[in-house]
Amino acid sequence: MTLIKSISGIRGTIGGKVDNNLTPLDIVKFTSAYAMWVKKNSKNSKNSKHKIVVGRDARLSGPMVDGIVTATLSGMGMDVVNIGLATTPTTEIAVQKEHADGGIIITASHNPKQWNALKLLNSNGEFLSDADGKQVLAMAASEDFTYAEIDDMGTVTYNNDYNQIHIDDVLKLKLVDVEAIKKANFTVAIDCVNSVGGLILPDLLRKLGVNNIVELNCDATGHFAHTPEPIPENLTQIANLMKEGKANVGFVVDPDVDRLAIICENGDMFGEEYTLVSVADYVLGNTKGNTVSNLSSTRALRDVTRAHGGEYSAAAVGEVNVVTKMKAVNAVIGGEGNGGVIYPESHYGRDALVGIALFLSLLAKKNKKVSELKKEYPPYEISKNKIELTPEIDVDLILKKMKDKYANEDVTDIDGVKIDFPEKWVHLRKSNTEPIIRIYSEAATKQAADQLAEDIIKDIKALI
Repeated sequence: MTLIKSISGIRGTIGGKVDNNLTPLDIVKFTSAYAMWVKKNSKNSKNSKHKIVVGRDARLSGPMVDGIVTATLSGMGMDVVNIGLATTPTTEIAVQKEHADGGIIITASHNPKQWNALKLLNSNGEFLSDADGKQVLAMAASEDFTYAEIDDMGTVTYNNDYNQIHIDDVLKLKLVDVEAIKKANFTVAIDCVNSVGGLILPDLLRKLGVNNIVELNCDATGHFAHTPEPIPENLTQIANLMKEGKANVGFVVDPDVDRLAIICENGDMFGEEYTLVSVADYVLGNTKGNTVSNLSSTRALRDVTRAHGGEYSAAAVGEVNVVTKMKAVNAVIGGEGNGGVIYPESHYGRDALVGIALFLSLLAKKNKKVSELKKEYPPYEISKNKIELTPEIDVDLILKKMKDKYANEDVTDIDGVKIDFPEKWVHLRKSNTEPIIRIYSEAATKQAADQLAEDIIKDIKALI
């Protein structure tokens, strides 16, 4: 059983002992700390009530966690707008539209059903910065909370309209071409892993002009039909359906619908890395500008960006880091290689609804099969590995030595060490929770990427 406290929130397994798992007491403590942070940092008058939006995915523990979070916020004197079952991007949008002081998303993202988490948002509907997250962690550790007197307790209102509001916002985006999608007469298969995607994606597709929808695992029961992370080994059900020629394209989302995987008409994986690449290609073809992804994402985005005359920038791993960099370079599209599309025209958050709408617009205009579209993009393969270390080994020293060893190459050290070779790259990052170094490598073939990782692992072992 596990409890992980980080700048982005608190995540853990349900049940067990306090401070070792995500128990009711841990939920109260962390929610109280967040409320204290809001009071300290809010732009609102100290005498006015603060407003917090709360949304959740369909996890089995969701109602329990939701009830505790909502009651604790009320006890801290916060007015709560509870939007019920909602995606992460829907909750982010609701914070903006409610002019709220922040938001809490109750979701453990792609983790299995025994997990849940509190993801924390600021008044822009964006994840907390490193500095803000550390403040919340310090407040939680101190447990110096002050709860509201009886006349100052917060109110709770429920609003179930935000799924439709989110869909309407997507339909209003200039590059979403509903007429082209409708004319293409696509048959679309979706796998929503029995979470909130099943409540919003079918309606989104119908509003986009898709009349033929094959729904897999769209009942929001929280009983995940398969391991919920949308990576190839977990997507055999929809891949087999696609191999039977049942649809033109397949979409898979994680439980909170901020990651999007695409399946080709023949059952092949389009590749999570290429979700962002393809959407960026479409956006850049219509809007001149720059792009951002994290250091562990495919080089294909850089290639596509340069082909359109834009500049590509890399950010440290983590959505908040990507968003910060996007704002700094005025990027028109960005995201992460795990299928996360961030389109500022909508909002600064990973959003699978936006990804689906833009991809279908691209597919309709290209008038090609998904497998044919994939061949238009630079072919790269990523290899993901790790090397386990004993606790007494100085990981930072190892990374410094690797940086020195490859000083003649293009080296970036804003997040671990990334070494860019002319035709390939490798990214080394230490884990925040265990004594390991994560090793991501990319080359033109999987064999070459694996070989690069193997060579780097030998280098590290030699240094040890």
